[in-house]
Formats: sequence, C-alpha cells, structure tokens
Amino acid sequence: MDILTEIIGFKKTELAERKQFVPPSRMSELVAPILRHKPSSMKSALLASSTGIIAEFKRHSPSKGWIKKDGKASVIPLAYQRHGASALSILTDTQFFGGYDEYVQEAVESGVEIPILYKNFVIDDYQLFQARYCGASAVLLIAAALEKDDCRRLIHNAHQLGLEVLLEMHNERDLDYADLEPDIYGINNRNLGSFVTDVTNSFRLAEKLPKDVCKVSESGISQPSTVSELRQLGFRGFLMGEHFMRADAPGEALAAFIAELQQQNS
Repeated sequence: MDILTEIIGFKKTELAERKQFVPPSRMSELVAPILRHKPSSMKSALLASSTGIIAEFKRHSPSKGWIKKDGKASVIPLAYQRHGASALSILTDTQFFGGYDEYVQEAVESGVEIPILYKNFVIDDYQLFQARYCGASAVLLIAAALEKDDCRRLIHNAHQLGLEVLLEMHNERDLDYADLEPDIYGINNRNLGSFVTDVTNSFRLAEKLPKDVCKVSESGISQPSTVSELRQLGFRGFLMGEHFMRADAPGEALAAFIAELQQQNS
C-alpha cells in the first residue's frame, strides 16, 4: 500500500467518526452565518505578488517525522505574514501531519489577514464546511485522491461556500483534471504514493497546463533561483514548508529568502 492510499483509507474512517460527533446538519448551521463574509482571494493575492510565496505551517511529515514539534500556529503564520508571505498553507490533517483545524483558527485570531489554504486530504463535502468554518480562503483538492466526477462536485460545492480551489496534479494522468477549471492549478513535485520529491516535475509539466491561469509549484523548492526560473515558465505561486519550518525562526528565514529572490530579479 502506498502512502496516499493509506491516508485516504484512514481519512474515510476519521470522517465517519467526526460526523457522528458533529453531524453534517450541525456543520451546515455553524457555517451559515459565516457565509455573509467573503474570504480574501488567494488567486488574486498570488497574481498581484512579485514573489508568490505560499508559506506553509507544517509540523510533521509521514516521510520525515517531526519537522517542528513545538511550532505554534499562533506565532509562525503571523511571522510569515509580517515577513512577506503572499499567502499561507496550514496542514490540518492530524494523523499523518500533526495538524488540526484549530491551527487555522489560531492563525486568524493571531492577526493573519492574508489568504489561508486549508491543506488536507479532502474527499467529502463535509471537509469543505470544516475549511470554511475555521477561516480558510481556499481548499486543496488532490487529483490523485479523487475520481473526476467527485472532484468536479467538490469544486462546485467549494465555490458555493465561497472557497477557492487549488487543484493539485502530479503527472500526465492528473492533467486530465485541468479542464475542471479550478481557481488555481497546482503541480506537486512530491509523489504522494512514495513521497519522493523532484522539483523538475514542475518544469516538465508547465507547458502542459492551460495558458493564462494561476499556476503554483508545490514542494521541494529551496533556492530563490528555482522560483525565478519557474516564474519565467508562468508559475505565480510557490508553496514552501519544510525549508522555512526547519529554521529556528521560520519568518526570518522567509524574509531572507525573499530578499535574495528580489536581489536576483533586480
């Protein structure tokens, strides 16, 4: 069994238990008053940015173990915002990534105003309500984890809740999902079956994405020169987690990265 299959199997069990604790009807009631307020647009933030860094709050990885076990969602995301992040990604999967929905809430309560991506393995409409309830602006959908019709439905329902969608693709098979027209088209450089990461994946698939869409390269980016080269290929967002989270001060590490990137591009 590959890692993605294991995660999705566990996610189905987890969701069944959660629905017993907070039924879907109750989740709908909780979200209803929030729908009056439209979240900030991640797509617009990325397209308007000269750097496009989506800084990720990621404490744990199934392949690497703990990255920053003592990392606080009330501290690091706000530091990312203060040091120039265009948007944030917050892991909310508990079993494999050590995340919680409450981390999004803590970030918002700490003063974060830039868009937040709810990063989980979304396979059910219930999770869209979770994302909206905790304060996210966008939700991640993974092509490899979904049948195409299910992905289409989730995109539609996310939009009904005021959420944007970052659709993550990894290979040619996944590119078949590009015609579902998500808000943001992501290329994951990490194979979610094996968790092997190769940033050349974004270079390889860039020209196969639709023209004039918001493109994001995810995972394995550690050099400002890589961001510069990917921007030349049309990418406008760059999701980075481990590179910053392993630093003693993730926000300062982000600031140094952006300064070097801007120096290269000046």
